[in-house]
Amino acid sequence: MHIQRVETTPIEGQKMGTSGLRKKVKVVASTPHFLENFIQSVFNFILNKENQIITENKDNENNTFYQLVIGGDGRYYNKQAIQTILEVLYANCVNLKIKVHVLIGQNGLVSTPAVSCMIRKYKAELGGLILTASHNPGGEQNDWGIKYNTPNGGPAPEKVTDKIFEISQNIKEYFICKDLPNIDLSQVNDKAFGSDYLKVSIIDAVNDYFELLNTIFDMNAIKELLSNHDFNFLFDAMHGVTGLYAKRILHDQLGAKTENLLNCDPKEDFGGGHPDPNLTYAEELVKRVLKDEESKFDFGAASDGDGDRNMVLGKHFFVNPSDSVAIIADYAQKCIPYFKKNSIKGLARSMPTSTAIDRVAKELGVEIYETPTGWKYFGNLFDAGKLSICGEESFGTGSDHIREKDGMWAVLSWLSILAYEKSINKNVSVKDIVVNHWKKYGRSYYSRYDYEEVSADGANSMMNYIRDNYVSNDNTTINENSLLKELNIVKCEEFSYLDPIDQSFTGKQGFIFKLSDGSRIIFRLSGTGSAGATIRVYFEKYNATFIEGDPLEEVKTLAEIALRVSKLQEFTGRNSPTVIT
Repeated sequence: MHIQRVETTPIEGQKMGTSGLRKKVKVVASTPHFLENFIQSVFNFILNKENQIITENKDNENNTFYQLVIGGDGRYYNKQAIQTILEVLYANCVNLKIKVHVLIGQNGLVSTPAVSCMIRKYKAELGGLILTASHNPGGEQNDWGIKYNTPNGGPAPEKVTDKIFEISQNIKEYFICKDLPNIDLSQVNDKAFGSDYLKVSIIDAVNDYFELLNTIFDMNAIKELLSNHDFNFLFDAMHGVTGLYAKRILHDQLGAKTENLLNCDPKEDFGGGHPDPNLTYAEELVKRVLKDEESKFDFGAASDGDGDRNMVLGKHFFVNPSDSVAIIADYAQKCIPYFKKNSIKGLARSMPTSTAIDRVAKELGVEIYETPTGWKYFGNLFDAGKLSICGEESFGTGSDHIREKDGMWAVLSWLSILAYEKSINKNVSVKDIVVNHWKKYGRSYYSRYDYEEVSADGANSMMNYIRDNYVSNDNTTINENSLLKELNIVKCEEFSYLDPIDQSFTGKQGFIFKLSDGSRIIFRLSGTGSAGATIRVYFEKYNATFIEGDPLEEVKTLAEIALRVSKLQEFTGRNSPTVIT
């Protein structure tokens, strides 16, 4: 088969964001060499012995292949992209005389947490490529994405993504083999392709992942809960990859009825929906569990396009993601066997996430870590054995069983909590569990405003305005600012993070305004969009005793303050957020 050397030049827009590279399909598909450049840059990094991902010793072993996992959420353009990746990989393997065995999920489908699981189980030395734009919409006119996960199973840290970006900005050539046969992804086949330098296996995407979950949870207790005629639940996969796992785990293994599983057939365009498990986009689930006055469902849950996010509902009750991770952490050693055996080593949250989990950490006597947004920042803490459970306000929850957030894990955690509580009081509800948690720890009233696809120039101008007017050069509050005094703002800082394990520094992660009563207002630009910019504004107001309030009403004053200090409307032209959570 003929190996082509193709001359190329750097292409703008190939820097990975919070979790990978995300672009409109039409950009990737219509820009010559776009995907090939990016993939060649990744392989120039991971196949370079100087980066110590591959080793000279193993490379010289007879018939020993390095392993690479490839999976994705099933969105439009994934199958074509997988073929291109294999064509570029084969050419590089032949040129470098490096042997690689690629494990691909059937039909190219593997959830993001399952990819992490597979990388770790098979000790995939090259890590994995995940073809996903996560919770962003799919289809020919929408978004496509790809990210690289390192051999620990987690998202590549900035020092890796920065190096790959640097390579992409100096690229002059890529190698490709257009003669490589089209790989049939539709059938499980250990020998889908074989040559001296490249082997491809199409594998079942669910078995390894369920095997891992089976070591974590008391599946019999969950199965008994789901078989109880007095307990009704609804799970919405939003036509994402989690549908595969819901059918095989919740239905086949745990006995859930098929009518309790919504939108569990993965589709390239997610059924025309937006696969983001929140109150706006999980419309059918929200209507049937939350809004229907006659709702029969005790528990509802949803996951996103690639299966790493989750939303939890009770009958007529929404569980804020910040509360959800705090409650899971509080219950873990009571009802999840994995944590009964291993105990809790530490807890963590992203900076914008509410401080609810901080109070649980204090109660448990363990360390709490505050990181930038992005699951990759939890990786070193996991690998160092300092962290057990963590979460992000953006519907991400997980533990040290893998190195990604995990939607199905969160759902099974909540089912475990419910099974535990109902063994004591069969009438307990999701709302009861949350309210009892607030009675013990107090309540963080919390909300997030998303201003999506605003002008990037306007968003950056707003952030620069905040920096110039409220934060001094040494990152301390400009105390003489009269507006801050008028609004009872006692501190404004630009969040940065010094990793306690490798001492790597991450700066410019958003602005935190702290009020005299302890409330927080946070401004942050999101790195998960594919066009324009998304401004996220977060509000948190803690009360130790008053827990019956409406979150939106409780943070209303904070929202008004946020608009005044930021001049958001002036910089963006937006009078209201796109989404309120």
